[in-house]
Amino acid sequence: MLLPVLALSVLARAADLPLPPVAAHAWVLLDVTSGQTIGSVKATERLEPASLTKLMTAYIVFEALKEKRLTLDQTVPVSERSWKAGGSRMFIQPRLPVTVDQLLHGVIVQSANDACIALAEAVAGAEDAFAEHMNREAKRLGMVNTHFTNSSGLPDPAHYTTAQDLAILAAALIRDFPEYYQRYYSEKEYRYNNITQQNRNRLLWLDPNVDGVKTGHTDAAGYCLIASARRDKRRVLSVLLGASSDSSRTQESQKLLNYAFLNYDDVPLYEKGKVVSELPVWKGSESKLKAGVPSDLYVTVPRGMKDKLKADLVSQQPLLAPVSAGQRVATIKTTLDGKPLGEYPVVALQTVGVAGIFGRSIDTVRLWLK
Repeated sequence: MLLPVLALSVLARAADLPLPPVAAHAWVLLDVTSGQTIGSVKATERLEPASLTKLMTAYIVFEALKEKRLTLDQTVPVSERSWKAGGSRMFIQPRLPVTVDQLLHGVIVQSANDACIALAEAVAGAEDAFAEHMNREAKRLGMVNTHFTNSSGLPDPAHYTTAQDLAILAAALIRDFPEYYQRYYSEKEYRYNNITQQNRNRLLWLDPNVDGVKTGHTDAAGYCLIASARRDKRRVLSVLLGASSDSSRTQESQKLLNYAFLNYDDVPLYEKGKVVSELPVWKGSESKLKAGVPSDLYVTVPRGMKDKLKADLVSQQPLLAPVSAGQRVATIKTTLDGKPLGEYPVVALQTVGVAGIFGRSIDTVRLWLK
């Protein structure tokens, strides 16, 4: 997925489409396929994330699995601290073996705080050290208004995020770990220690297109829900914070997802690896460079406005050798009905080395004359 350089929330305005009234304190509606924000309210206001924090906990555990620092069947010790955790629990016990896979079910399906602490200790040795890792990952992902102090989302004045940052995190989790997302986030219930608990995301029962992702609730945060739905190849994500009840967060999230699918379309522009343009290269072993997009590029537009979408390629000139494959060499700028929509990177699809002294000398003169 390509994220636009400009994170613009202009789609509704460009088509004079009113945003739906949403009964929540803050929200973001994101088209994950294109990376474009369709609409938002109070997207950058710092708020308590409650159990939505557990998305970052799972993200880091998924990283550890990918890097083979953990395995799903690995047994995890249960410390007294995790055993005695407050709030939502899966009821792990020091003398009852529990695996990483079981703990992930606890975190994701049951929203279990005890499972979060056990996994945090398995990854980083202690929850405080794990929280530092969470903050490093948040910074790397571009979550600029987020700070974590624990793995579960228990209230803390220094534990905060925004609807926009949570949209970034949820999209990254779906993009970076699709196999784990599909494995865990659509499960409706999970049984451990002879106790069955249901997933609190009621949209899993109401909308067959919804396959995740996470609920949260505290008195201060209100009722929160990040929901994602996929129809054909298109995925949409809503982040809703501060609803008044469980039923309200469900209804309002459904409203946002339906609004996106009914009023907007994704337009495919370029395929990954296909040549978008051949750019001139100076002082190189080749005079032309094949350039394209690093991943499939889609642009979201209001329904019926596809013909008003325009894409222009702006290259970095003069482009001097050497140029490495994957190096950014140009930008695709998109507009909708003449209004800026987003900018996307174009990269070299090949490596071009430096020319010999004769070739470099000729190009030096040509550049000087130019």
